[in-house]
Amino acid sequence: MPRKPNSPLRPPQKKSDAIEILDRPRRAPRKDDRDEDAQPRDPNAHLNADPRGPRAPRGGNRGGRQGGDGDPARRPDAHKSALGVPDRGERGARPRPQGQGGGRNAPMTLTEPERLQKVLAQAGVASRREIEDWVVAGRISVNGLPASLGQKIGPGDRVKVNGKLVPLRFTQRSPRVLIYHKPEGEIVSRDDPEGRPTVFERLPLLRKGRWLAVGRLDFNTSGLLLFTNDGDLANRLMHPRYELEREYAVRLLGELTEEQVESLTEGIQLTDGPAKFNSLRDEGGEGANHWYRVAISEGRNREVRRMFEAVGLTVSRLMRVRYGSVELPTRLKRGMWMEMPEADACRLAGLPEPQRQVQKSDRDKRPPKMHRTTPVSR
Repeated sequence: MPRKPNSPLRPPQKKSDAIEILDRPRRAPRKDDRDEDAQPRDPNAHLNADPRGPRAPRGGNRGGRQGGDGDPARRPDAHKSALGVPDRGERGARPRPQGQGGGRNAPMTLTEPERLQKVLAQAGVASRREIEDWVVAGRISVNGLPASLGQKIGPGDRVKVNGKLVPLRFTQRSPRVLIYHKPEGEIVSRDDPEGRPTVFERLPLLRKGRWLAVGRLDFNTSGLLLFTNDGDLANRLMHPRYELEREYAVRLLGELTEEQVESLTEGIQLTDGPAKFNSLRDEGGEGANHWYRVAISEGRNREVRRMFEAVGLTVSRLMRVRYGSVELPTRLKRGMWMEMPEADACRLAGLPEPQRQVQKSDRDKRPPKMHRTTPVSR
């Protein structure tokens, strides 16, 4: 494009210092050079940094510049300086230990292997007795081989029951316990050939495991019945060596004599061995019916009824009112259930009570809620 005739020619201007510096070719970096804005090569450098701030090199200043750390804001531990350093005598917040506090099922990791029966029972697969029978029958395998009684398993073992893999977590969780007021006319079994209603039809559903009945009550016996999802706890409550006392309210057709009371407390012979009541108390009555309170440390089949029949009296009504330290609540009516508080369930299982950091609200201080359900229609 031709230039205008009136515009004079201008001499070329010299580049500024800034442009001249940018146009210079870059030299190869040296080992001694350090980029102040670069991230440290060691990812854990901030853990080893000195929180007291930048320190001058031993050789003094070189070239008017502090060697080593440069600007404190660019140091890798600058986030610690921003948070501040506690003064002497001032303690920081302690780290929260694992396994304490948290929700209901806050786990506490078990580091050592445990017995097969205990792990499966804690997982709610079955009680210890049932698991031992399954092991003898060859229904349980560990890592593809038949399991043996007393065998210990760890986190890396694969356990199968009837060929199905059982997901296991080696953690200690708080057990759940239900208190159920069983009415007459229900059977304590999951399946009944006669099609009678079962106690399990009224219970809430579990996402994992299943409810295990602690002991049994006859079809015509009512009262306290416990359920838990922890097989180890169920074994602890039912095993004869613990000798947990059961208390019953008994209504008889007639009245006991002193000789009959003495024989029942001293011991009588039944077809399956001797039996006796730990205590027998007269509760009074009207007409032909008379009430008694008895306590016994065994749970054999129909044992209370058979003991009174052995002395010539018939039981017209039988109701369990206490199992060990658990009593039947007076406001828990027939066919209703309630869940035992977590602290009480841990105390019943012999476990440490959960430590909660959150203060209980007024809602948590209320008594447990009673639930009334209807059995499944057939």
